[in-house]
Amino acid sequence: MLKLAIDFGTSVTKIYRIGSGIVLAEATAVTVTKETGEIRAFGNEAKRLLGKTAEATDVVFPVYEGEIVNERYAGALLEYFIGKVASRKLFGVEALFCIPCGCRLPSREKYYRVAKAAGISRVNFVETPYLAALGQDVPLSESNPVFAIDVGAGKTSIAAFSLDGIIAGLSMNVGGNNMDIHIIDHVADVFNLKVGALTSEKLKNTVGSLIPGDNQSAIVNGRDVTTGKPRSESVCSADILFPIRIYADKIIEYAEIVLKKLPAEVSAAMCKNGVYLAGGVSALAGLTDYFSEKLQMEAHLASDPQTAVVLGGGRVIGSSTLMKKISME
Repeated sequence: MLKLAIDFGTSVTKIYRIGSGIVLAEATAVTVTKETGEIRAFGNEAKRLLGKTAEATDVVFPVYEGEIVNERYAGALLEYFIGKVASRKLFGVEALFCIPCGCRLPSREKYYRVAKAAGISRVNFVETPYLAALGQDVPLSESNPVFAIDVGAGKTSIAAFSLDGIIAGLSMNVGGNNMDIHIIDHVADVFNLKVGALTSEKLKNTVGSLIPGDNQSAIVNGRDVTTGKPRSESVCSADILFPIRIYADKIIEYAEIVLKKLPAEVSAAMCKNGVYLAGGVSALAGLTDYFSEKLQMEAHLASDPQTAVVLGGGRVIGSSTLMKKISME
């Protein structure tokens, strides 16, 4: 049986295959014909059309804020992805899904139905804070609590846990997509320039920064709000600091809520061990130091934050012992 770990994310889907490592990282998107609902493109090809399609075509993201919102398109997309990484001749597929902290039963049932529609025969679920830590080779035991934050595109999961279970944790509908949307509005207000979603995301990833005085800049193209004509503008880190910091502060606020729920001995361990960060947004310049300062503990950034969770999933799907310990029923 083929074993896969699947991070079916709001923005990007990543798949880890036992024996091969990460075999896929593509946009969680499909392009559909509005009138018929027929799917015309999958993954990266579909996302490239965002903001560029005719009125008869839509780019659809079937996962939103960590929730499957369109089971039909999600199932078709997942089937397409699995077809790219696995032979149709295989006897069966077992998959571990990386899910937000505290993911409720109705949400897991959606994942289960989508998995079955995609041809997956056996389904497991593990919450992302565990996987964020395991993807960084953080040792887990019953006596050594770990604090981890996974900042995704649509969902942030925060938890303190050990192999005995989650001590305190939560997930929140805040992530990179919120920053992107706010950057679009902020650039329109400051520069009178309307930019698209792809441009906003690229701007965040190239010049977005929480480093004081950072002056990285990039040229962005868009439409003048007043004249409606195409125009270019130079945007620097300081210009988009506000929409980035407002969401960074929101994540810190919720991390502090989790920390306040911890028993004294666990809090002592957190002071010693620090916090482990994963998720693509955590790679933003200066974010690690910003979190460290605000939370008053050392912050450890995964060597590849974007893939830490699915790498952790790969470790779990390959270990029956870990699976029994931390999978959700």
